[in-house]
This record gives sequence, structure tokens and C-alpha cells, in this order.
Amino acid sequence: MAEDTVRRCPIGDVADVLLSRWTAPILWTLHEYGRQRFGELDRRIPAVTPKVLTQRLRQLERDGLVVRTYYAEMPPRVEYEISTLGASLEPVLASLSAWGGEHLPAVEEARKRHDTAAG
Repeated sequence: MAEDTVRRCPIGDVADVLLSRWTAPILWTLHEYGRQRFGELDRRIPAVTPKVLTQRLRQLERDGLVVRTYYAEMPPRVEYEISTLGASLEPVLASLSAWGGEHLPAVEEARKRHDTAAG
């Protein structure tokens, strides 16, 4: 079937932007704590490696969700902050957080039942 005759899922492109492993934690951290340097982000998101954090920040900047500001000082300084576009995702992130608080215990129980049955 030709692609133009197939209706694409409207969530797919959004998922590609937002549901990368580290996107939500980075955006949440910038939203919660404001403008930060790389080291601050690295400390607040300890499970991410510096390499992956760098990659995700570059992609988020490219997507227009994060603003990177370079200060030509000695030593040079770089700060990251959530953009207006990125801040517009706050209700989405809040909804995901609320859903997780309400439903993740049930997900964990389902996983345990499945894993026990699968033996």
C-alpha cells in the first residue's frame, strides 16, 4: 500500500522527539531548576553518562526544546535552559508523571505475574 494512502499515527513523530530515554529527565530538570551548566545537569541526572547527556542536549537544542548559551569568558561558560517550546511540554510531562504515580504499581505487579508465569 502506498504511504500516502496509509494514515500515519500522529503520535509517532511526537514520540520520536519526546520519548528518547533521557529527554524527559533533562527537560524536567531544566524546568524544575532553571538555567544550568553541564556539570549541574550531570549531577542532577546521575544515571546518564556525560557522552549521552551531551548527545541529548545537542538533539534537544536542534529540536528547539533547549537553548544553549555560550559565554566567551575565561574560562568559557555554557549554560542550558528550557526554551519556550520546551516549556510548553510541562503539562504533558506533568500528565505522564501523574499517570506513573497512579499506574506504575499496577505495571510492576503485571510484570511480576508475567515473569512468574513465564518461569
